[in-house]
Parts: sequence; C-alpha cells; structure tokens
Amino acid sequence: MKAIATLAALSLLVVGQSYSQGEHAEAKRKKKTTTQNEHYTFELSDKVTRKEITFKNRYGITLSADLYLPKNSEGKPLPALAISGPFGAVKEQSSGLYAQSMAERGFAALAFDPSYTGESGGEPRNVASPDINTEDFSSAVDFLGLQTVVDRNRIGIIGICGFAGMGLNAAAVDKRIKAVATTSMYNMSRVMANGYFDALTLEQRAQTLEQLGQQRWKDAERGTYAASSNNLPEKLNGNEPQFVVDYFNYYKTSRGFHARSINSNGSWTATNPWSFMNMPLLTYIQEISPRPVLIIAGEKAHSRYFSEDAYKAAAEPKELMIIPNAAHVDLYDKLDVIPFDKLEKFFKDNLKVESTIKASAGPTEGK
Repeated sequence: MKAIATLAALSLLVVGQSYSQGEHAEAKRKKKTTTQNEHYTFELSDKVTRKEITFKNRYGITLSADLYLPKNSEGKPLPALAISGPFGAVKEQSSGLYAQSMAERGFAALAFDPSYTGESGGEPRNVASPDINTEDFSSAVDFLGLQTVVDRNRIGIIGICGFAGMGLNAAAVDKRIKAVATTSMYNMSRVMANGYFDALTLEQRAQTLEQLGQQRWKDAERGTYAASSNNLPEKLNGNEPQFVVDYFNYYKTSRGFHARSINSNGSWTATNPWSFMNMPLLTYIQEISPRPVLIIAGEKAHSRYFSEDAYKAAAEPKELMIIPNAAHVDLYDKLDVIPFDKLEKFFKDNLKVESTIKASAGPTEGK
C-alpha cells in the first residue's frame, strides 16, 4: 500500500515537468541550431535513408516528422508504419529509433512530433490533447497514403508509452489502420483522472479539477499559460521510486536527453490534464477488431497494468507480450530488449496483402 500511495502522490510526474526553457519553445523550433538538427539519441543506420518532412493534420497544425526508408527497396510499394511517443519525447529519441529499426526490416516508417511539441506547430506550446494527438496519427496515415513508395492498404501504427493509448484510440476510429502495436503503454486519460493504480479518491479528483479551473482563470487574466510545477529532479537524491530513477536515467542523461524533449528540458502546461480527465481514450477499443492488436510491456514495468487492462478490453485478434525482467523505460531504447523481431513478424503477417491501388502523389521533398 505504501508503494501504491507513493505512486499516486507522484502521478502528476507524467502530467508535467517544471519549466526550464527561458526562450519560447516555438522560437527555438524555428531557429534550431545545426547542432540540435543533428542531435539524435541513436546513430543513423547505413541500411536506411532519413528525410525530414512536414504535413498538416485535420486541425491545420503542421507536424514535423522523419521518414525512414530501407535502402535498395527496388521501387516496390512498401508496408508503412506511423510511430510516436513516448509522452513528452521527440522524434529524435525513441520513436525515431523504432522507425529506423523497422525501416531496416523493410518498412517505410514515419516518426513524428505530436502537435504543440518538438518541431511540430501549434500554439500554445507543450500541451497535449486526447483528440488532437489521436488525430496526429491519422494525419500521419494521410501523409503515408500519398507516397508512391507506400502501399496505402498496408499501413499500421506503433504507439510508445503515452502515445500507445492515442495509437489504440486512432486505430479504433480510423479503419485505414490495418494493425496496431504498443510498447510500454500508458493510458493517459486514466492516469491523469485517477492517478497510478487508480488510487486517486473522488475527493482528490474533485480537488484537482477545482485547482485546474482556478488556474484557467489565472491564465486567462495573465494572457499566458503557466507551467506545471511537477518535474523530474535535476539530480537524484536517493529516495525516489525506481520508475522515477529510470525516467531520469533516460531523459536527463546523455543516453536519451534532447533539448526539445519536454521530459528532458521543458514542461507541460499546468492545465494540461484538463481534457484527459474528461475524455476516456479507450472507450471504443473493441472496435479495432477484426484488425489485430499487439500489446508489449515489461514484466517489471510500473505501467504494466495499463497494457494488461487494454488487452482485456480489446477484442480478438489480440496478443499480449510480456518481456521478462524488463522495466518501462527499457522498451524506449534498449535494442536487446525491444522485441523488434516480433514487431517485424506481426506487421509483415498483418500487412501482407499488397494493394493494386497506388497513391497518385509523389513523395514529399523535405520541408
């Protein structure tokens, strides 16, 4: 019970981090330095090409992405994947690594920055939305389906961490998505509404909503959006829960740090939980069926219960894969832990029918 209470008390760690960017994030996005441009948390593989592209979502927000393609693909239309996450990360971190690894295995893979974050557009900065971030996946499908190198009837998605829930939500509504996989899943609406392990009481939830409402008035009066005061520590003092240590060791060290990552160097807005607390993401998860779902989680992940409950709620065909001895963050970047062979087989088995209908538009030529 003590462990659960500690997790509940720290639940807003996934909601926001303390503001540490003195300069407006949008300005930084527009004038990024060459060093930032070249900073990826992994080396570019000699088996793939990577190209910066942009596309717009249904709300008119311009999203920034990297398109990874296998070299020597012989011009055949490829199965494609749209990939995003973790929550508060950027495409130069985990999602880019996933995209590159899947491109090495023969997929066209698109890693994108969600709306209002990273190099993608949207004002104000550093906010998330269960609706708009779900739409971001569908807009990535829009883009992929217009590329001559892609077979638009063979598109799947991978959601990592908090974007696993958004990915499942997108697959439920967007029938063009033929298969969906998640790793280290978080259900962001559930954790924001109820805390870790649903330990938040009704009274605590009501108090949080009261505070968010008061904060909205303050923001409206000031004309700016206050940042959350919850954050990963700048250094560890030795008494943090293990999952906080794991996050720190990824986002705050050279292993995974990126200047544009909210979890590394920024903050969500204080009112970021507002819509998540009122809009359950997985309401229609059963409607993904008969398209297949693969849910992957670490055996020792503090978030494992999100994956297990999503698996229970989904309809067949579905599969739950638990990685022995793995923690939540291990599935961000550890190539000896992430089951890429399983992901390859899952998507090749379920995106195997090559369409005779090809997109009419050519590949987008950069930004």
